[in-house]
Amino acid sequence: MAQDSRSVHFPVGILGISSGSLLLLVNNYASTPGEDLIPQTALGILLLVIAAVLANAGVLSLSHGQLFSLLCLTVSGLWTGSGLVYILAGQGVIPPDDLGPSLVPGLAAFTLALLLIAIVALLAKKAVLFIIALSISLACAHEIAGLSAAGFGRSASAANYLFVCLAGVYFGIGHLLSYITHGKVELVATWAKEKPVQKAQQDPECTSMTLVSLVMNLLAASVLACPLLGVVPRLSTGHVPWLWTAGVFQLAMCVLSYRDMDPLGATFCGFMALLRFAEGYTALLFSIQPYSPVPFPVVFSVLLFIMAVFSCQKSLTEGVYQLFFVAYLIAVAAEPLGFLQRGTQGVQAAIFVVSAGVLFVYALNMNFSRRIPTGQGLLKALVSKINALTLRTHDKDFHTPYLGLSKYADAEVLGHACSVLAAFAITAAIGERGPLFVLVLPWAVVAGGVLQLLCGSVCFARGKTLESTAFILFGVMWVVWGLTRYGGLYGESRGFNVAVGIIGFMLFNALVTVAALFLNVAWFAYALTFQLILISFLLDAIGSLPFGYDIGVTIIFGLVSFYCFLAHLFNGTFQSPQIPLGPALVKFSGTGGSRDACLHVPARKATSVNQIAEIMKNGGICGMPTDTVYVLVAACNRPDAVVKAFKVKKQAQDRPMSMWISSIKQLDPVKHLLSPLLLDFMEAAWPSSISMVIPRGPWLDAFGLGEAAKHIGTPQSIAIRSPDCTAATHLINMVGPIAVTSANPTGEADTTHHNQVYAKLGDKVNGVLCDGPSPENIASTVVDCTKIETGHIGFFRVGLIPKSKVLHIFEEVQRQQKHGKINPAFEADISDSPRSVNLDASVDEEITEEPEQRNE
Repeated sequence: MAQDSRSVHFPVGILGISSGSLLLLVNNYASTPGEDLIPQTALGILLLVIAAVLANAGVLSLSHGQLFSLLCLTVSGLWTGSGLVYILAGQGVIPPDDLGPSLVPGLAAFTLALLLIAIVALLAKKAVLFIIALSISLACAHEIAGLSAAGFGRSASAANYLFVCLAGVYFGIGHLLSYITHGKVELVATWAKEKPVQKAQQDPECTSMTLVSLVMNLLAASVLACPLLGVVPRLSTGHVPWLWTAGVFQLAMCVLSYRDMDPLGATFCGFMALLRFAEGYTALLFSIQPYSPVPFPVVFSVLLFIMAVFSCQKSLTEGVYQLFFVAYLIAVAAEPLGFLQRGTQGVQAAIFVVSAGVLFVYALNMNFSRRIPTGQGLLKALVSKINALTLRTHDKDFHTPYLGLSKYADAEVLGHACSVLAAFAITAAIGERGPLFVLVLPWAVVAGGVLQLLCGSVCFARGKTLESTAFILFGVMWVVWGLTRYGGLYGESRGFNVAVGIIGFMLFNALVTVAALFLNVAWFAYALTFQLILISFLLDAIGSLPFGYDIGVTIIFGLVSFYCFLAHLFNGTFQSPQIPLGPALVKFSGTGGSRDACLHVPARKATSVNQIAEIMKNGGICGMPTDTVYVLVAACNRPDAVVKAFKVKKQAQDRPMSMWISSIKQLDPVKHLLSPLLLDFMEAAWPSSISMVIPRGPWLDAFGLGEAAKHIGTPQSIAIRSPDCTAATHLINMVGPIAVTSANPTGEADTTHHNQVYAKLGDKVNGVLCDGPSPENIASTVVDCTKIETGHIGFFRVGLIPKSKVLHIFEEVQRQQKHGKINPAFEADISDSPRSVNLDASVDEEITEEPEQRNE
């Protein structure tokens, strides 16, 4: 499958780069100093379309071509930013004289980034990538020269794009020949037989997402440092596309980092996206020079400093790199005009140099086994010497959700951090000049709104219903309030209309607050204090806000959010000790909503089945998926576990448990006590969703049930089945025959998802094998085999397997016996005549009706 995907994404990426290069080649060759061949608006739109194709190819090739993915996403960022600048210039938003200053900072950043990628590709002996990256880098450099001196550089830029097109043609011919000749003819360096990159060999810091994030930081640093260095006269509207392109790409890397189970990397990308949008907003309003309030960057720097400390667990380099952004935010707090002043721009110049160095080191480490030391393992070595601290093992199993199936890591750290930032952002005083003159809007809308909506979506994918609801509700509120209050829309709109909308949000949040009572104290305090903020919004809307109330409740909410942020970050890093979040304030009996209620592991992994098997061997009871609904199981050779399962289920005496086996081989110890026809029928019908009710007898004593045998079946009969489910069969193979009952209290509906098992029995069982929704919501077919020796079978219930199919199987078994075919289990005992038992039947799974008889 990986090879198939590679055969699609690599050519698409190369074709996209070649087509964009051809477009710029033709435009640069055919344009004159006074007139462009392709109108700027059309050129910008075409570049955006090609950039989208490249971004798609880059994202889809992340798992098996990281350097190629980095190249695609970098070129996509280049053409996205330049395409937006061309569109703005074509529409007259950017004056013709400002086109050069608008393009130069972005082109300079990508010139360096692509040059570094080219060097790494050369060292890695990837010729096509080297030619493409180096040629586009030189093309950007010549384009900068052409913008600085009219008539210079355009032909040279076109010549470099020609090399990109030739490399694309070579790559295409190589893949075409390989496809036509079925791999017998291959051109050098076309990756026809390149092995996928093994993620296990990659450093957690050296992922494509990290490298793309570094490229975007390089881009933003270049834009902000160029005014300081005199490359451009000032920060202006023409720089907004570059900064917001970096912001969008950082958001994308945030999502992809969650997909890669890297919550620290995702949180940092989210923080960088927030900075990029705020910088772009400042550039957009450069003419009025918005004032930067002090509280927000100070609080942001504290959060980022804590992130830097915890990021040292990945590598010391990662933590030190993030400290540069702490210095940047301190500089923003110290300067009244924030991003527009030379202090912050000087720090960005330092970030530009550091980002380039870290990008080069990480790119080398990503592609070579001999790696440049980055300080990996230093924090682990330090913590190992501190007896009071135990680092948590960071693998993807740690982020396995206990509700729902998800491919995302936990996003609560970023969600709570955004609440902190949004809360302290709105503490800024507006003043007489109006809301647009104060830098609050991007902090409130992007941090409180966009990023919280993203976190809510990730929580929803992880099955965290309450958390996702809260983040999405809060995110919508921050967006609406931020745009209304700090976007200049509030003005005369105070009054009943605004109050009604706020009351609606208060009602929804009241439900969230009540639901948080069932989660933990921290979440209850989080939702309750946000309700206090909504009350302040309501009082402001009706003109009755007491002096200082809004500031007070906002700070309280910010402190509660900060505690939640720190607790989730600390608890995700250290296994012990843990920062307490508090117990649930309200609990219903029979429900288990806590993550720690019992072990929850994915059924698709053999190690998970081994864990559940060990629990059952030691006398535990567990929830398990089957070919129908979820069931509650205990090992038959652990009578205490069988009794426990019976009591947990609150099983009615007239609805006993059944016994399941992995195959009829597990009946070998008692084969001489069972009918040959019955065993033949079992062998033909199983594994399947067919339960067989057979006579009870001494054979049951061989499985170690002891006194617990009274809970299996009735005094006359017992139901037995071999499920058609890989996980269940493997588990029974390891444990032996198991006692089974449905995983729901008697009288309630069957459980068709591990969520329901967790909710109903999570604090009463020792483990749940999670496999998502049940493949079928229909119960098994229950067949009466108590009189099978007389040629009669009946049906207690017709379920998933139709009656006609069961009868066909039985008739086929009878036909084989009439022709002299004997079950191998009885070949050694052919002279023995098995004892026929004729008893009244009853069955597990709550069957009460009389069986329909089948006469042969």
